[in-house]
Amino acid sequence: MTTVVSADGTVIACTATGAGPAVVFVDGALCHRAFGPGPGIAAALADRFTVYTYDRRGRGESSDTAPFAFEREIEDLAAVIGAAGGSAYAVALSSGGALALRAAAAGVDMAKLAVYEPPFGVDPAQRERFARYAAELAPALAEGRRGDAAALFMALTGAPEMMIDQMRNSPAWPAFEAVAPTLAYDAAALGTETGGAVPADVLGKIAIPVLALDGGASPEVLRAPTRAVADAVPGAGYGTLAGQTHEVAPEVLGAALGEFFGR
Repeated sequence: MTTVVSADGTVIACTATGAGPAVVFVDGALCHRAFGPGPGIAAALADRFTVYTYDRRGRGESSDTAPFAFEREIEDLAAVIGAAGGSAYAVALSSGGALALRAAAAGVDMAKLAVYEPPFGVDPAQRERFARYAAELAPALAEGRRGDAAALFMALTGAPEMMIDQMRNSPAWPAFEAVAPTLAYDAAALGTETGGAVPADVLGKIAIPVLALDGGASPEVLRAPTRAVADAVPGAGYGTLAGQTHEVAPEVLGAALGEFFGR
């Protein structure tokens, strides 16, 4: 493990795995280096790339600095890319894709960017659900109800109430509560003021190669935003990984990334 210091002084913990051109991996909601898909994806790419996984601010071994503004997460990603040599390929999953896309639009130096199922809202019902979630998330976090915040997120993703109740009583629940405050950061990446609508005006500013990927076994509520991202980014590619869900298999994603990144 090493650390980099972001523009506002926040210490960002990261790990480099493998050898070759740099790839920076961006996690989605609730995940970090010790709790999520990052290590598996790093292992799948390590024979061809040096993969940098990092704890987004407020997660894992990274610190945080108040007050939060979404631009700070863009600066964090830029700091990790700086530590990786100043430019890198990037791959981002779920709401991490929203962060990475906005960072690319802001000019953060990525050679290429691949995103997997960024969960923007493409229809009014989706955006209304997200807006309700964001409105309920804010007071839960302000009142220190981290468990309720995590439960709200799981309900948003479609988890049934019985499953959420079971999770609350599982040994994993404290890990969810520990990073629950950062759910507000993912909501900001998606766009709380727009109900998480695809930010076509922002994505239209991206000037690097982008590949938007989804899983063939994922629901349309995740596949439709992926296609919309590909349509909004100039020259972007779109692909489907057969048989995959939102929890994509690292080796399957790794094969697609190797082809896109050219190794």
